[in-house]
Amino acid sequence: MIPFLKKRSSGILLHISSLPSPCGIGDLGPGAWTFLDFLSAAGQSFWQILPLGPTSPVFGNSPYMSSSAFAGNPLFISPELLAKEGLLTNTQLSRCPSCSEYFVAFDSAIPWKNQVLQEAWTTFLQQGRRDELDEISERYPWLKDHALFMALKEQHNQLPWWQWPTPLRKRDPVALQSIQTQLHHSIDYFRFEQYVFFRQWQELRRRAAKKNIRLIGDLPIYVALDSVDVWAHQEIFDLDPKTSLPTHVAGVPPDYFSRTGQLWGNPLYRWNSRKKEVRAALYDWWTRRLETIFSQVDIIRIDHFRGFDSYWSVPAREKTAIHGNWKKGPGLSFFREMEKRLGPLPVIAEDLGLITPAVEKLRDTLGFPGMKILLFAFDGNPQNSYLPYNHPRNSVVYTGTHDNDTAVGWFLSPAVPPEAKRQAKQFANRTDTDASTFHQDMIHLALGSPASLALIPMQDVLGFGNDCRMNTPGTSRDNWRWRCAPRFMTTELALWMREKTALFGRLPENQEHQDND
Repeated sequence: MIPFLKKRSSGILLHISSLPSPCGIGDLGPGAWTFLDFLSAAGQSFWQILPLGPTSPVFGNSPYMSSSAFAGNPLFISPELLAKEGLLTNTQLSRCPSCSEYFVAFDSAIPWKNQVLQEAWTTFLQQGRRDELDEISERYPWLKDHALFMALKEQHNQLPWWQWPTPLRKRDPVALQSIQTQLHHSIDYFRFEQYVFFRQWQELRRRAAKKNIRLIGDLPIYVALDSVDVWAHQEIFDLDPKTSLPTHVAGVPPDYFSRTGQLWGNPLYRWNSRKKEVRAALYDWWTRRLETIFSQVDIIRIDHFRGFDSYWSVPAREKTAIHGNWKKGPGLSFFREMEKRLGPLPVIAEDLGLITPAVEKLRDTLGFPGMKILLFAFDGNPQNSYLPYNHPRNSVVYTGTHDNDTAVGWFLSPAVPPEAKRQAKQFANRTDTDASTFHQDMIHLALGSPASLALIPMQDVLGFGNDCRMNTPGTSRDNWRWRCAPRFMTTELALWMREKTALFGRLPENQEHQDND
């Protein structure tokens, strides 16, 4: 069991982009600090976020399809903090586009953020601070490749790297040395973005620690094909040596939810390569990846954990995920090696979907808690593992995730059988059919669960419907857009959440002592 989960506790799931801010998208500035205050007032111990990497409109701004497994998203940089540091003026801040406080305005926020970051970069240079970039480059070895990759993307009008000239696509050392000299100013700018991001992130983490709030990050098992990770480490991915394109791609097979499965399209790792140098490079890359994210957060949720036991491999030519096959993943030996290199791994295993006894054995042998989703529980089967009385102590219970209906949205959905809704109400000792209080029923069940940790999406804390859900899998439009307006984080809501948290013995120890005084 993760040491942090030995005591009953709870937290809230809210991504950085969903935070209040005046600039069209949530960021690491005052809105994030205010949310920490809300968490503390609500008696919460954890804040869970989604992946922090750079996003792109090409992939619907999904945080699960990033150009880097290591870098931070420049859209999360706070212009207000840049102004406080003297890198922007109030006049520059005042040009912030007028945006809805309820939804991320990607179309206006992206160009405006790019503009003010360039202006801050100019001021940074005028202040003679370029040498400060060397410190972050030494601290983050991945930054050299990231900055070069971004500069090359810019030079080639955002074309994917496999369409670059062959010497650059193949990373010819002479070509790379020449282009680094040619693009040195652009490369330094992309180093600057990460310098600012991680300074602001570490300040947020310091503030969270001061309030005894632990951060839970999210680690997608796969990376995007058009990413610096694949370009810079082609030897560890299943790619055609001639075209640099995948021979097989990731996905999941057909199941109850999809007749054709899900074809994700990510390149697969060469876990089963017979070449020792390939396996060594793959393990080294994963070591650096885990080491980096653990330097940013306290616990990580590994998305699609089952892929470490076995993964679905689909020929790249296929249009659906139907014609794939299971291949053996690295399994227990991988995690034992990571533990040997990095120490204990505070991991939450995302074990949803088609889970086999072998996956459960891997999870349990490692002592990783799995996930229990209440909205999956009410099918009339008393053995359903998501029912509250079936939750093991070493697990994490959610009302729902970023990929699900909100609790109220689920209750209002015509696709959900009436009997499932009635059963859900019954478990909360309710006989009514009131949708407006259903989120409170689910929070009651989650906090009362035997699971050591309960995590509630902010939309469910607020009782919002499906117009506020974060993502609908299998779609690429209107996802990742919901934002929490500041007026919703009320003292009354924090007090209600704190009382519920105290009722079920999930308050932080320091707040328990306060109650007893």
